[in-house]
Amino acid sequence: MTGDGAGETATAIDQKKAAPGKGRRLLLWVLLSALGLVLLGAAGVGGLYLYGKHRYEAEGPLEAPEIVFLKRGMGLNAIARVLEEEGAVDSALIFRLGVRLEGLSATLKAGEYEIPAHASMQEIAKLLHEGKAILHKLTVPEGRTSHEIVDIVKADPVLVGEVSKVPEEGALLPETYLFERGTSRDEILARMAAAHDAVMEELWPARAENLPIKTEEEAVILASIVEKETGVAEERPRVASVFINRLNRGMRLQSDPTIIYGITGGKGPLGRRIRRSEIDGATPYNTYQIDGLPPTPIANPGRAAIEAVLNPPETKDLYFVADGTGGHAFASSLKEHLKNVAAFRRIQRERGER
Repeated sequence: MTGDGAGETATAIDQKKAAPGKGRRLLLWVLLSALGLVLLGAAGVGGLYLYGKHRYEAEGPLEAPEIVFLKRGMGLNAIARVLEEEGAVDSALIFRLGVRLEGLSATLKAGEYEIPAHASMQEIAKLLHEGKAILHKLTVPEGRTSHEIVDIVKADPVLVGEVSKVPEEGALLPETYLFERGTSRDEILARMAAAHDAVMEELWPARAENLPIKTEEEAVILASIVEKETGVAEERPRVASVFINRLNRGMRLQSDPTIIYGITGGKGPLGRRIRRSEIDGATPYNTYQIDGLPPTPIANPGRAAIEAVLNPPETKDLYFVADGTGGHAFASSLKEHLKNVAAFRRIQRERGER
Protein backbone atom coordinates (compact mmCIF):
# COMPACT_ATOMS: atom_id res chain seq x y z
CA MET A 1 0.00 0.00 0.00
CA THR A 2 1.42 3.38 -0.97
CA GLY A 3 1.61 6.39 1.41
CA ASP A 4 -1.19 8.27 -0.41
CA GLY A 5 -3.63 5.45 0.14
CA ALA A 6 -2.90 5.41 3.86
CA GLY A 7 -3.67 9.14 4.15
CA GLU A 8 -7.06 8.81 2.45
CA THR A 9 -7.99 6.00 4.76
CA ALA A 10 -7.18 8.06 7.87
CA THR A 11 -9.25 10.98 6.64
CA ALA A 12 -12.28 8.80 6.03
CA ILE A 13 -11.97 7.37 9.52
CA ASP A 14 -11.80 10.88 11.03
CA GLN A 15 -14.94 11.94 9.10
CA LYS A 16 -16.83 8.92 10.35
CA LYS A 17 -15.85 9.76 13.92
CA ALA A 18 -17.00 13.37 13.50
CA ALA A 19 -20.46 12.49 12.09
CA PRO A 20 -22.00 11.30 15.39
CA GLY A 21 -20.85 14.50 17.13
CA LYS A 22 -22.64 16.69 14.60
CA GLY A 23 -25.83 14.61 14.98
CA ARG A 24 -25.80 15.04 18.73
CA ARG A 25 -25.36 18.79 18.42
CA LEU A 26 -28.24 19.00 15.94
CA LEU A 27 -30.50 16.99 18.25
CA LEU A 28 -29.52 19.23 21.13
CA TRP A 29 -30.42 22.34 19.14
CA VAL A 30 -33.78 20.81 18.19
CA LEU A 31 -34.50 19.96 21.81
CA LEU A 32 -33.46 23.40 23.01
CA SER A 33 -35.58 25.05 20.34
CA ALA A 34 -38.61 22.93 21.25
CA LEU A 35 -38.11 23.69 24.93
CA GLY A 36 -37.86 27.36 24.10
CA LEU A 37 -41.11 27.23 22.17
CA VAL A 38 -42.81 25.41 25.06
CA LEU A 39 -41.53 27.99 27.51
CA LEU A 40 -42.60 30.82 25.25
CA GLY A 41 -46.02 29.20 24.86
CA ALA A 42 -46.31 28.67 28.59
CA ALA A 43 -45.30 32.25 29.19
CA GLY A 44 -47.90 33.36 26.68
CA VAL A 45 -50.63 31.21 28.21
CA GLY A 46 -49.59 32.31 31.67
CA GLY A 47 -49.69 35.90 30.58
CA LEU A 48 -53.13 35.49 29.06
CA TYR A 49 -54.34 33.75 32.22
CA LEU A 50 -53.06 36.53 34.44
CA TYR A 51 -54.57 39.14 32.13
CA GLY A 52 -57.94 37.39 32.11
CA LYS A 53 -57.85 36.88 35.87
CA HIS A 54 -57.11 40.55 36.37
CA ARG A 55 -60.02 41.54 34.12
CA TYR A 56 -62.34 39.06 35.86
CA GLU A 57 -61.53 40.41 39.33
CA ALA A 58 -61.19 44.10 38.45
CA GLU A 59 -63.86 46.76 39.00
CA GLY A 60 -66.66 46.56 36.47
CA PRO A 61 -67.84 49.26 34.05
CA LEU A 62 -71.12 50.22 35.78
CA GLU A 63 -71.16 53.76 37.12
CA ALA A 64 -74.47 53.17 38.92
CA PRO A 65 -76.49 50.12 40.02
CA GLU A 66 -78.21 48.39 37.11
CA ILE A 67 -81.25 46.09 37.11
CA VAL A 68 -80.70 43.00 34.95
CA PHE A 69 -83.31 40.32 34.28
CA LEU A 70 -82.15 36.81 33.42
CA LYS A 71 -84.96 34.59 32.15
CA ARG A 72 -85.46 31.04 33.29
CA GLY A 73 -83.69 28.49 31.13
CA MET A 74 -80.81 30.77 30.16
CA GLY A 75 -77.43 29.07 29.89
CA LEU A 76 -74.03 30.60 30.62
CA ASN A 77 -73.57 31.94 27.09
CA ALA A 78 -76.93 33.73 27.11
CA ILE A 79 -76.33 35.10 30.61
CA ALA A 80 -72.92 36.46 29.64
CA ARG A 81 -74.38 38.04 26.50
CA VAL A 82 -77.16 39.80 28.47
CA LEU A 83 -74.68 41.08 31.05
CA GLU A 84 -72.49 42.47 28.28
CA GLU A 85 -75.45 44.06 26.47
CA GLU A 86 -76.59 45.71 29.71
CA GLY A 87 -73.09 47.05 30.33
CA ALA A 88 -72.58 45.07 33.53
CA VAL A 89 -69.48 43.32 32.11
CA ASP A 90 -67.18 44.48 29.34
CA SER A 91 -66.30 41.02 28.03
CA ALA A 92 -68.75 38.16 27.78
CA LEU A 93 -65.83 35.86 26.86
CA ILE A 94 -63.81 36.62 29.98
CA PHE A 95 -66.96 36.32 32.14
CA ARG A 96 -67.68 32.87 30.68
CA LEU A 97 -64.10 31.68 31.13
CA GLY A 98 -63.92 33.00 34.69
CA VAL A 99 -67.20 31.36 35.65
CA ARG A 100 -66.08 28.04 34.17
CA LEU A 101 -62.72 28.18 35.97
CA GLU A 102 -64.55 28.80 39.24
CA GLY A 103 -66.83 25.83 38.60
CA LEU A 104 -69.99 27.95 38.64
CA SER A 105 -71.21 27.50 35.08
CA ALA A 106 -74.10 25.23 36.09
CA THR A 107 -75.07 27.11 39.25
CA LEU A 108 -76.03 30.58 38.00
CA LYS A 109 -79.68 31.25 38.78
CA ALA A 110 -82.31 33.12 36.80
CA GLY A 111 -84.03 36.15 38.24
CA GLU A 112 -84.01 39.91 38.42
CA TYR A 113 -80.81 41.26 39.94
CA GLU A 114 -79.54 44.64 41.01
CA ILE A 115 -75.90 44.71 39.91
CA PRO A 116 -73.97 47.12 42.17
CA ALA A 117 -71.94 49.94 40.68
CA HIS A 118 -68.39 48.86 39.74
CA ALA A 119 -69.16 45.20 40.55
CA SER A 120 -66.47 42.91 39.17
CA MET A 121 -67.30 39.93 36.99
CA GLN A 122 -66.35 37.69 39.90
CA GLU A 123 -68.75 39.54 42.22
CA ILE A 124 -71.53 39.31 39.65
CA ALA A 125 -70.93 35.57 39.25
CA LYS A 126 -71.15 35.15 43.03
CA LEU A 127 -74.39 37.16 43.12
CA LEU A 128 -75.96 34.95 40.44
CA HIS A 129 -74.61 31.78 42.06
CA GLU A 130 -76.18 32.69 45.41
CA GLY A 131 -79.44 33.58 43.69
CA LYS A 132 -79.87 36.89 45.50
CA ALA A 133 -82.52 38.08 43.10
CA ILE A 134 -84.81 41.05 43.73
CA LEU A 135 -87.98 39.98 45.56
CA HIS A 136 -91.26 41.72 44.81
CA LYS A 137 -94.16 41.94 47.26
CA LEU A 138 -97.84 41.15 46.85
CA THR A 139 -100.16 41.82 49.79
CA VAL A 140 -103.62 40.25 49.97
CA PRO A 141 -105.76 41.75 52.76
CA GLU A 142 -107.88 39.50 54.95
CA GLY A 143 -111.51 39.06 53.99
CA ARG A 144 -111.17 39.40 50.23
CA THR A 145 -113.18 37.03 48.07
CA SER A 146 -111.44 34.75 45.59
CA HIS A 147 -112.65 36.92 42.70
CA GLU A 148 -111.18 39.99 44.40
CA ILE A 149 -107.87 38.22 45.05
CA VAL A 150 -107.68 37.17 41.40
CA ASP A 151 -108.20 40.82 40.45
CA ILE A 152 -105.29 41.79 42.74
CA VAL A 153 -103.09 39.13 41.15
CA LYS A 154 -104.08 40.15 37.62
CA ALA A 155 -103.25 43.79 38.36
CA ASP A 156 -99.69 43.06 39.50
CA PRO A 157 -97.37 44.12 36.65
CA VAL A 158 -94.48 41.86 37.65
CA LEU A 159 -96.35 38.56 37.60
CA VAL A 160 -96.71 36.81 34.24
CA GLY A 161 -99.28 34.63 32.51
CA GLU A 162 -103.03 34.33 32.81
CA VAL A 163 -105.07 32.99 35.72
CA SER A 164 -106.37 29.61 34.59
CA LYS A 165 -109.31 29.57 37.03
CA VAL A 166 -110.72 31.36 40.06
CA PRO A 167 -109.88 29.33 43.20
CA GLU A 168 -112.68 28.09 45.43
CA GLU A 169 -113.89 30.56 48.02
CA GLY A 170 -111.96 30.29 51.27
CA ALA A 171 -109.12 28.25 49.77
CA LEU A 172 -106.51 31.04 49.84
CA LEU A 173 -104.60 32.54 52.75
CA PRO A 174 -104.46 36.34 52.82
CA GLU A 175 -100.85 37.29 53.48
CA THR A 176 -97.89 39.18 52.05
CA TYR A 177 -96.06 37.07 49.49
CA LEU A 178 -92.56 37.63 48.14
CA PHE A 179 -91.78 36.51 44.62
CA GLU A 180 -89.29 36.97 41.81
CA ARG A 181 -90.00 38.61 38.47
CA GLY A 182 -91.17 35.96 36.05
CA THR A 183 -93.34 34.14 38.61
CA SER A 184 -96.66 33.18 37.05
CA ARG A 185 -100.02 34.24 38.40
CA ASP A 186 -101.07 30.62 38.79
CA GLU A 187 -97.90 29.97 40.80
CA ILE A 188 -98.65 32.74 43.31
CA LEU A 189 -102.26 31.53 43.69
CA ALA A 190 -100.97 28.00 44.26
CA ARG A 191 -98.70 29.34 47.00
CA MET A 192 -101.69 31.03 48.65
CA ALA A 193 -103.62 27.75 48.57
CA ALA A 194 -100.67 25.83 50.00
CA ALA A 195 -100.27 28.42 52.76
CA HIS A 196 -103.97 28.06 53.64
CA ASP A 197 -103.66 24.28 53.80
CA ALA A 198 -100.58 24.56 56.03
CA VAL A 199 -102.40 26.87 58.47
CA MET A 200 -105.38 24.52 58.69
CA GLU A 201 -103.10 21.54 59.18
CA GLU A 202 -101.49 23.38 62.09
CA LEU A 203 -104.57 24.91 63.75
CA TRP A 204 -107.31 22.32 63.29
CA PRO A 205 -105.79 19.65 65.60
CA ALA A 206 -105.33 22.29 68.34
CA ARG A 207 -108.98 23.42 68.30
CA ALA A 208 -111.04 23.73 71.47
CA GLU A 209 -113.28 20.86 72.50
CA ASN A 210 -117.05 20.79 72.03
CA LEU A 211 -117.19 23.33 69.23
CA PRO A 212 -120.39 23.42 67.17
CA ILE A 213 -118.28 23.18 64.00
CA LYS A 214 -117.26 19.68 63.03
CA THR A 215 -115.12 20.01 59.92
CA GLU A 216 -112.30 22.18 58.64
CA GLU A 217 -114.61 23.50 55.94
CA GLU A 218 -117.12 24.65 58.55
CA ALA A 219 -114.32 26.37 60.46
CA VAL A 220 -113.30 28.29 57.35
CA ILE A 221 -116.93 29.22 56.61
CA LEU A 222 -117.41 30.69 60.08
CA ALA A 223 -113.98 32.36 60.04
CA SER A 224 -114.89 34.05 56.75
CA ILE A 225 -118.03 35.50 58.37
CA VAL A 226 -115.99 36.73 61.35
CA GLU A 227 -113.52 38.31 58.93
CA LYS A 228 -116.24 40.19 57.06
CA GLU A 229 -118.00 41.35 60.23
CA THR A 230 -115.12 43.32 61.74
CA GLY A 231 -112.11 45.22 60.52
CA VAL A 232 -110.78 45.53 64.07
CA ALA A 233 -108.23 42.80 64.71
CA GLU A 234 -108.78 42.77 68.47
CA GLU A 235 -112.49 42.11 68.00
CA ARG A 236 -112.18 38.90 66.01
CA PRO A 237 -112.15 36.56 69.04
CA ARG A 238 -115.19 38.21 70.58
CA VAL A 239 -117.14 38.23 67.31
CA ALA A 240 -116.26 34.55 66.93
CA SER A 241 -117.58 33.87 70.44
CA VAL A 242 -120.93 35.48 69.53
CA PHE A 243 -121.40 33.16 66.56
CA ILE A 244 -120.20 30.11 68.50
CA ASN A 245 -122.67 30.91 71.29
CA ARG A 246 -125.51 31.38 68.80
CA LEU A 247 -124.75 28.08 67.05
CA ASN A 248 -124.64 26.30 70.41
CA ARG A 249 -128.10 27.70 71.22
CA GLY A 250 -129.56 26.91 67.82
CA MET A 251 -129.93 30.62 66.99
CA ARG A 252 -129.52 31.89 63.46
CA LEU A 253 -126.32 33.82 62.80
CA GLN A 254 -128.10 36.85 61.28
CA SER A 255 -124.94 38.17 59.63
CA ASP A 256 -125.33 40.98 57.08
CA PRO A 257 -122.22 40.00 55.05
CA THR A 258 -123.85 36.65 54.24
CA ILE A 259 -126.77 38.48 52.63
CA ILE A 260 -124.38 40.55 50.54
CA TYR A 261 -122.47 37.47 49.34
CA GLY A 262 -125.75 35.85 48.31
CA ILE A 263 -126.42 38.90 46.12
CA THR A 264 -122.97 39.55 44.63
CA GLY A 265 -121.46 36.08 44.59
CA GLY A 266 -118.26 37.64 45.87
CA LYS A 267 -117.59 39.41 42.58
CA GLY A 268 -117.49 42.88 44.07
CA PRO A 269 -118.95 45.15 46.76
CA LEU A 270 -122.68 45.71 46.99
CA GLY A 271 -122.15 49.46 46.90
CA ARG A 272 -125.29 50.31 48.83
CA ARG A 273 -127.23 49.47 51.98
CA ILE A 274 -129.01 46.15 52.29
CA ARG A 275 -132.72 46.42 51.55
CA ARG A 276 -135.42 45.04 53.84
CA SER A 277 -136.57 42.80 51.01
CA GLU A 278 -133.08 41.29 50.83
CA ILE A 279 -133.06 40.57 54.55
CA ASP A 280 -136.40 38.81 54.18
CA GLY A 281 -135.48 37.14 50.89
CA ALA A 282 -134.33 33.53 50.94
CA THR A 283 -130.94 32.66 49.46
CA PRO A 284 -128.61 29.79 50.42
CA TYR A 285 -126.36 32.39 52.07
CA ASN A 286 -128.88 34.54 53.96
CA THR A 287 -128.27 33.60 57.59
CA TYR A 288 -131.34 35.58 58.61
CA GLN A 289 -133.35 32.93 56.77
CA ILE A 290 -131.30 29.73 57.08
CA ASP A 291 -130.23 27.73 60.11
CA GLY A 292 -126.56 27.13 60.76
CA LEU A 293 -123.84 28.01 58.28
CA PRO A 294 -124.04 28.98 54.60
CA PRO A 295 -122.89 26.35 52.09
CA THR A 296 -119.44 27.86 51.43
CA PRO A 297 -117.13 30.52 52.85
CA ILE A 298 -118.04 34.08 51.89
CA ALA A 299 -114.41 35.26 51.73
CA ASN A 300 -110.87 34.13 52.42
CA PRO A 301 -110.18 34.47 56.15
CA GLY A 302 -106.76 35.13 57.60
CA ARG A 303 -104.98 33.11 60.23
CA ALA A 304 -106.24 35.26 63.13
CA ALA A 305 -109.90 34.77 62.20
CA ILE A 306 -109.41 31.02 61.88
CA GLU A 307 -107.68 30.91 65.27
CA ALA A 308 -110.52 32.95 66.80
CA VAL A 309 -113.11 30.45 65.57
CA LEU A 310 -111.16 27.37 66.63
CA ASN A 311 -110.31 28.74 70.08
CA PRO A 312 -112.89 31.39 70.93
CA PRO A 313 -112.97 33.10 74.32
CA GLU A 314 -115.70 32.06 76.73
CA THR A 315 -118.32 34.82 76.75
CA LYS A 316 -122.08 35.13 77.11
CA ASP A 317 -122.32 37.50 74.15
CA LEU A 318 -125.09 36.81 71.66
CA TYR A 319 -125.33 40.15 69.83
CA PHE A 320 -123.20 42.97 68.51
CA VAL A 321 -123.82 46.19 66.62
CA ALA A 322 -121.61 48.98 65.30
CA ASP A 323 -120.67 51.51 67.98
CA GLY A 324 -119.96 54.42 65.65
CA THR A 325 -116.19 54.36 66.17
CA GLY A 326 -115.34 51.53 63.80
CA GLY A 327 -115.81 48.85 66.43
CA HIS A 328 -118.82 47.10 67.93
CA ALA A 329 -120.89 47.08 71.11
CA PHE A 330 -121.55 43.56 72.42
CA ALA A 331 -124.49 42.31 74.45
CA SER A 332 -125.58 39.09 76.13
CA SER A 333 -129.30 39.90 76.09
CA LEU A 334 -131.72 41.24 73.52
CA LYS A 335 -132.69 44.09 75.85
CA GLU A 336 -129.08 45.23 76.15
CA HIS A 337 -128.59 44.80 72.42
CA LEU A 338 -131.59 47.00 71.61
CA LYS A 339 -130.12 49.75 73.78
CA ASN A 340 -126.87 49.50 71.81
CA VAL A 341 -128.80 49.64 68.55
CA ALA A 342 -130.66 52.75 69.72
CA ALA A 343 -127.37 54.40 70.67
CA PHE A 344 -125.94 53.67 67.22
CA ARG A 345 -129.05 55.03 65.47
CA ARG A 346 -128.68 58.22 67.49
CA ILE A 347 -125.08 58.57 66.33
CA GLN A 348 -126.21 58.06 62.74
CA ARG A 349 -128.82 60.78 63.05
CA GLU A 350 -126.29 63.19 64.56
CA ARG A 351 -124.02 62.54 61.59
CA GLY A 352 -126.83 63.06 59.15
CA GLU A 353 -126.76 59.42 58.09
CA ARG A 354 -129.92 57.62 57.21
